[in-house]
Order: sequence, then C-alpha cells, then structure tokens
Amino acid sequence: MKKQIVLIMTDTQRWDMVNCYRNTGLQTPNIDEMAASGMMFTNAYTCQPVCGPARSAIFTGTFPHSNGVCANSMPLGDNVKTIGQRLRDQGIKTAFIGKWHLDGSDYFGLGRCPDGWDKDYWYDMKNYLEEMSAEDRLKSRDMFLMDKENVQEVFTFGYKVAEKAIAFIKAHHDEDFLLCVSFDEPHHPFLCPKEYYDLFENYEFPKDDAICDDLSQKSPHYALWANKNINLSKKDVSMNFQAFFGCNSFVDHLIGKVYRAVNQFVPEALGIYTSDHGDALYSHKITSKGPSSYDCISKIPLMIWQKNKIEKNSRYVFPASHIDIVPTILDFMNISLSKVLEGKSMLPALYHHEKINDEIFLEYSRYEIDHDGFGGYQPMRAVFDGRYKLTVFLLGSDELYDLKNDPDELDNLIYNEQLSETRNKLHDRLLDWMNNTRDPFRGYYWERRDWRKDAAPASWDYTLMTRQREDEYEPRQLDYLTGLEIEEATRLKE
Repeated sequence: MKKQIVLIMTDTQRWDMVNCYRNTGLQTPNIDEMAASGMMFTNAYTCQPVCGPARSAIFTGTFPHSNGVCANSMPLGDNVKTIGQRLRDQGIKTAFIGKWHLDGSDYFGLGRCPDGWDKDYWYDMKNYLEEMSAEDRLKSRDMFLMDKENVQEVFTFGYKVAEKAIAFIKAHHDEDFLLCVSFDEPHHPFLCPKEYYDLFENYEFPKDDAICDDLSQKSPHYALWANKNINLSKKDVSMNFQAFFGCNSFVDHLIGKVYRAVNQFVPEALGIYTSDHGDALYSHKITSKGPSSYDCISKIPLMIWQKNKIEKNSRYVFPASHIDIVPTILDFMNISLSKVLEGKSMLPALYHHEKINDEIFLEYSRYEIDHDGFGGYQPMRAVFDGRYKLTVFLLGSDELYDLKNDPDELDNLIYNEQLSETRNKLHDRLLDWMNNTRDPFRGYYWERRDWRKDAAPASWDYTLMTRQREDEYEPRQLDYLTGLEIEEATRLKE
C-alpha cells in the first residue's frame, strides 16, 4: 500500500466554527463528514495563536521558541528542517499549495518555493496576486467587495488552491506523497460567492458568557486589548459576522472538493485537517487573536482519518497539540523520529485509542504585523492537562482555570490555596518544558511568581542547563570549552 498523506488547513477558524464540534447554525457539512470518517480531537490546541508561529510548529515539529518563528514576519532558523525537507530526502514526493507564512517576508510571502517542496506545484499568495491586474489586486483585498458585486468562485485564492491540490492528487495518485493544502479562508478579507454570503445575512453567532467578562481577574493587558469594548454588555454586542461566516462555509465547500478527490483517487490516504488558531469574537471583550491561551483563540479543530484503519466517529478527549503532527507524519511514513522534534506520534491514539500527552503547552511572544501591534512583546507560557489550564504572563498577572466547571474561563483560581498543589504541579511541568526545550526566554522570573511561595531563590545561573541541537542534518557540534565533539547534547554548564 502506498504511503500517502493529505494535510488540509484553514486560517482563523476557531474550534466551534466547525459544526460537528458545536452546533451553532454555521454550515460545514464537508468538514463534518471528514470528522465522521475518522477521529475528532476534542481538546486540540495550537502552539502559538498567531499565523506564522502556529505554522512553524505544524510544519517543523518544534515550538516557535525553538525554530525562530516567535512572531509573524520572522523566518525559520537556517538549521531548522521542515517536514517537506525530511520527507523529500527520503525519496517521498512533497507538495505545498497555499498560504505558507514562514519565509520571514510580509503576509503574502515571497512567491518562491522553499527547499523541500515541489516547485511545479508551489503556489502562495504572492503568486496569486502576481497573476492579477492592479485593479483586481485591490479587489482581492477589499473586505466590502461582496456588497458591491457577486464575487466569482474562480476569483478567489481558495479556488486556485483547491484546483491545484486536486491536480496534484490526480497526477501522483500512484506514488508515496505528502500534500499540504493551506487555505487562507476564512481569514480577512472575507471574499466568497454571494450564495455563501447570503446564508448568514440575518444570522448571529451564539453569545457565550465570556462576553460579560469584566476583566477584573485578568492580566492587565486584556483591558488594553479590549480598549473601547471594555464596557460592552451582551445586548450591545452584534455577533453578525456575515462575511466571515460566509467564507467559513465557502472554504468548507472548497475543502469538500479536495476531500472528494482524495476519496476517488487516493482512498487509503491518511487525511489530516486543522486550523492555525481561532478568533475571540468578543469573548473576554477582545477580538482577533494574540497573547492569550483562552479556548476561543487557542483551541482548534483537528481530525484525522484513514479508510479501514481509523475508527469512524471516534473521539480523542485528551489534550492534543499541533506539535505532534510532524512526528505523526514521519511515523506513518516509517521514518525514525529526529531527537530535535518536540512532540510525539499520534498513531497510537489513532489506531489503538491510547493517551499520548498528559498535558500540552502553549506560548506567545509577539504578533508583529507591520511592526508593533497587539500589545508588542507579551511573553506568555501556558500548560493544559485536560481540565486545568495555567497561564503565566511574564509582564502581567497569571491565570488558572478549571475548564470542567468554568468552560468560559471567567473565574481565575490562581490564588485559590485549595488548588495550590494542582497549580504548582502544573507550574513545575511548565518550567520543566521550558528547560527541556531550551526555551531561549526561560529564567528564574518565570518561577518566582507572587503565588509560588516555594520558588527557588533568584540566581544568575538558574538551572545551569545548556543544549546544542542534535539532529541528523547537523554535524556533531564542538564543545565551547574543549573544542572537541560534544558527548551529550543536554548537559550542565561548567
């Protein structure tokens, strides 16, 4: 049997914008069908709720703080290898079609195929713009275009991405391959044909209780983020995002076209579907995404299917993370996992319903869209164990939520001494993770929080640990003190 994988993703599609996760009245029949075909992950999270950093984890298997993409418009480190490079070097066909956002340029990309992917199929957003006249470029970025004219499906970036993906599947159906299909929709500027736009003319997304959050228990940056929305009540908020939700259904339609091609030409392929991050939609008085671990922003749809291999309509309820996608792909392809990877293969969960992670981790450094925006530098690290979520804001105040009893994340329990043992154990796991991944922003200040009474004293050396990367792509590095090859990649500083 051929080893074939099709990874499909969207941009800015929060978990409950997919109907199978929560029946809100939004229409996503094709994504729902994919979920029914295999395993749906009900507690899956991005590694950082920003486009570029989120994608860096999805396509390298390393956290943003490890691969260099700590914000948008920052490129991958030169020593970081993508899943495309790793598979290509094993003789496997690789193609990436759609939004990349990992080359360090602006939003649209460089229009050039990076190493590891088939140049014949590369197509990013700059390629799309370069096909257009100046007039059409302006139209393609006009979020009010649908009020002026009926946008044709063939005009959209998503249409071009879907058609090129289908062409790849038809041409390479008898080969081992990884195909990544990366839609920009439903992200701004919200272009879709009138039939999808009209679906939501009088629709309002359900208002959750988090809209009523007065932010009194939150880190101070949330009030700045909320700005003029700080005093909004439920009745003041309109949840009619017609264009956004129209694009949500439109991208579902495009995904359905790719999904049907998979079923027709490569029916035994492993299929993966996810989105890079969510959108607050006025929960906690904020909009868009940024320095937050709240579910509305950080929880994402994730589903994986394979005909006759993965149980249909199955559910994985434990914590899951984008960091595990690359190890899963390599494991499926029978390729050994590099020591540099920071996640685990999900195949035991998919085939045997085994629990993979006791907890997952999230981070945030900055947003970086046209330089300073979304609060500038807002370092955050978070850990979630399936019930409790601890978030540490280095420059703000910290948060602990019991999502079993408080799914809207309103009641901050960080100073609740009845939960001090649970809180401190999560904190220890968070600090261990920062050390184990050699987070370049780690230090005693993450440990010495005002609620952590048993924190170690501040010290200049802190944990004394060092690591040089150890990967099959890198020669063994030389020890700074001896000039000889290192014996262990992880070791105490002298």
